[in-house]
Amino acid sequence: MSTTAVLRLCASSFIVLFTAAASASAQSMPFQFARQSNVPPQHEQPVPAPPQHAHPQPAPDAGAQHKHQPAASTLFSTRDAWSGTAWLPYVTPMYGFHGQLAGWEVMLHGNLFLQLLHEHAPEHRGATQAGSINWVMAMARRELGGARLGLRGMMSLEPWTISGCGYPNLLATGEFCDGDTIHDRQHPHDLFMELAAEYDRPLFGTVRWAAYGGPVGEPALGPPAFPHRISAFPNPLSPIAHHWLDSTHISYGVLTAGVYGPRWKVEGSVFNGREPDERRYDFDFAALDSVAGRLWFLPIPSVALQVSVGRLNEAEPSHVGGPPVDVDRFTTSAAYHRPFGAGHFWATTLAWGANRELGKTTDGFLAESAVSFSGGHTWFGRIEVNGKPADDLHIHEFRQVFTVAKVQGGYTRYFAPVRGLIPGIGATVSAALVPEALRPRYGGVGKGVGVFVTLRPPVHEMVQ
Repeated sequence: MSTTAVLRLCASSFIVLFTAAASASAQSMPFQFARQSNVPPQHEQPVPAPPQHAHPQPAPDAGAQHKHQPAASTLFSTRDAWSGTAWLPYVTPMYGFHGQLAGWEVMLHGNLFLQLLHEHAPEHRGATQAGSINWVMAMARRELGGARLGLRGMMSLEPWTISGCGYPNLLATGEFCDGDTIHDRQHPHDLFMELAAEYDRPLFGTVRWAAYGGPVGEPALGPPAFPHRISAFPNPLSPIAHHWLDSTHISYGVLTAGVYGPRWKVEGSVFNGREPDERRYDFDFAALDSVAGRLWFLPIPSVALQVSVGRLNEAEPSHVGGPPVDVDRFTTSAAYHRPFGAGHFWATTLAWGANRELGKTTDGFLAESAVSFSGGHTWFGRIEVNGKPADDLHIHEFRQVFTVAKVQGGYTRYFAPVRGLIPGIGATVSAALVPEALRPRYGGVGKGVGVFVTLRPPVHEMVQ
């Protein structure tokens, strides 16, 4: 099949899945969507889910104009309906559509940006680019005897909507393109971001065992991937510490097993830890010779903690033409979600990751937050400090690690739903902070600005 044919097929699938899901809620169809709201949850906090996976959700805004019938009990949890097997706090707004289809319970997620970005810096580091950052995800679950079976798929059109080697993002690094390291840009996501299945069943009491795997998936390593974090959801830009925290969220070959209770989970993975190549529309299969393990703990409904460690075999090409480089990675993170006031919501993530490769250890620290107010006003921000090897930044006359930082913030204004989807407009500004030796290359403080329009599903209320 030609590239053009693949593009047409995937574009059609992307549009059909997203828009059909949005419009079906207003029609009489076999796929009936449960209650949706554009208002974040309020004060009431859910307790941990019972073993049947049903769980309560915070109540809607008391000022909502329309009343709906409550949804039926669900196999999905606000804790685990995200990237791979990662968890978020129980107190999490669910952006998506939910319904029944041919005996399956189905969830549709997605996020779309049309953005114009300008990153100002000398030489070949700064750039101006228009494009689209986007993804759509479908999940289906059903009971199977005493167990639960699930299917997951996630796609992005960024291989065609992001030109060149990626969109401008000063100090972002990771992966190769056109025979060299990608620097000061964020590479596009692959067409296939997840194609996986999941299965779990009871062990004893509230304890269950689970298995997850597929040709494309996310191993048990790192915090939830940034496109799925509520603290990053209104933010179009990736973190510069992405390759220290959650870069394995697209791995071509994953098998994960674990055991869990309502508040904890222990899991381990074998997977292909090699970075995807620059052909973003194919499958980069290789041996499942990388390993990872992760521990989750949710002490209260508003907090999710994780610690993880992984060995990534042949993770990335060598900068000097030698054999591929192995990476040992350690991460820890905390997510905090808090409803407050009349329909407001605050989400924050703190994360730290360390990579050890070629005898050197580098660190990345991230603090990001988003505050959504009733009426559609959302403010977001991110602060990062990251140790970047000189070669990653395309500075080959040095062999040291530079400590750099980035500060970014922005605002998104969401509007009333249009055919079930929530449109918005926004803007972002950023500053790239580098040590004295790098300032000539970045014009002192590197500056970034961006404007965008966005489209996302409404908040869907999960009920017991």
